[in-house]
Amino acid sequence: MSNSTVPCDIADASLARQGRRRVEWADRTMQVLGQIRERFSVERPLDGVRVSACLHVTTETANLMRTLQAGGADVVLCASNPLSTQDDVAAYLVEECGISVYAVRGEDNDRYYQHIRAALAHRPSITMDDGADLVGSLHMIALDRLDDLAPPLRAWVSGLSREDRRSLVSGVKGSTEETTTGIIRLRAMAADGVLQFPVVAVNDSLTKHLFDNRYGTGQSTLDGVIRATNMLLAGSTVVVAGYGWCGRGVAQRARGAGAKVIVTEVDPVVALEAAMDGFQVAPMEEAAPVGDLFLTLTGNTRVIREEHFRVMKDGAVIANSGHFDVEIDIRRLRDLSTTEPREVRTEAVEYVVEGRRIVLLSEGRLINLAAAEGHPAAVMDMSFANQALAAEYLLSEQGETLDRQVHRVPAEMDREIARLKLVAMGIDIDVLTEEQEHYLSSWDLGT
Repeated sequence: MSNSTVPCDIADASLARQGRRRVEWADRTMQVLGQIRERFSVERPLDGVRVSACLHVTTETANLMRTLQAGGADVVLCASNPLSTQDDVAAYLVEECGISVYAVRGEDNDRYYQHIRAALAHRPSITMDDGADLVGSLHMIALDRLDDLAPPLRAWVSGLSREDRRSLVSGVKGSTEETTTGIIRLRAMAADGVLQFPVVAVNDSLTKHLFDNRYGTGQSTLDGVIRATNMLLAGSTVVVAGYGWCGRGVAQRARGAGAKVIVTEVDPVVALEAAMDGFQVAPMEEAAPVGDLFLTLTGNTRVIREEHFRVMKDGAVIANSGHFDVEIDIRRLRDLSTTEPREVRTEAVEYVVEGRRIVLLSEGRLINLAAAEGHPAAVMDMSFANQALAAEYLLSEQGETLDRQVHRVPAEMDREIARLKLVAMGIDIDVLTEEQEHYLSSWDLGT
């Protein structure tokens, strides 16, 4: 589907011009990443480094790929979700930037893992993940757990010698992880003592999760729901499962749109915070009969399941904004339905359970990317600035000393990104005087 000599698997190369327009539009509000790209193009901190990225293939990601390329990196990009790929963006990256992309919107599971295979076959020095599929696959290979691999990966790896398989992992200097779900998986790997290289938790950066997760997810999740349903939020009851930073953002935006919001939580401290933020807090079994719209943002499995489906009101709408499509028990919903699933709108499929209609959006996948365009570029600017600088950090002298654990982004990097963002927004802040700096560093000044 491409006339380019760059290895790729994309839907339609003729969409490249359209993709360029959209990427350029996103770039207008990604000034922090733009400043980093300018510096990278001069300093070339990633010269000759092979980077394999498994991220959502969107306009914002395209600008991150351009930045890595400007820094000298040899980049391969594959999709981290089958429904989040923007085919015109994939075409632009291949045709006009010469970047290998393996991503097609709506790809099936086999093709998804064929694309993971292509990213791993690049033999990266640095990986970038959104959900830890690249790192997880690498470690399955390193641990000889070949039976646990998806068939396309298993077929490829079985043709490699054991030494060759080991070298795939030993060649990786480090990785970055974009999302909460991926961090959960990576911390479990570290706790089990199997993590083979350091990972920088971009998601835990203050300039990522306080803004991307809260403001980006909050806005884009409701954008996806509204595009898929055109439902009125004002006066409706919205059930938000999970009150992490993503859940906080969604709950706040839904309330701002006039909805009554119920939060479900398993952590008592977080549930208390939701209650003190003014939200009703209840278990899902109590929320299920009254909710009009259900949104899952927990990173966990089967948050909405059979006992909830059986008591939902007629016309209830369910969507997920967590990374994987496991939060809603879709298989059981399908089994319970007394009629064949019926597409009632684009991205909306109706099931009938005990005579009541339940509408599932975007196959239970990320609603903000499957039915909308994902987060606004202005907030992804900071997230992807973290990604670019984290790659540079992993290759630095300090990065070389990191142990095989999940690490936070260095505080000075967080502050620098915030400073650059303020500059881009035209905002000045105060600077401590010498007297104030002395006072804050002293213990003997008294009251």
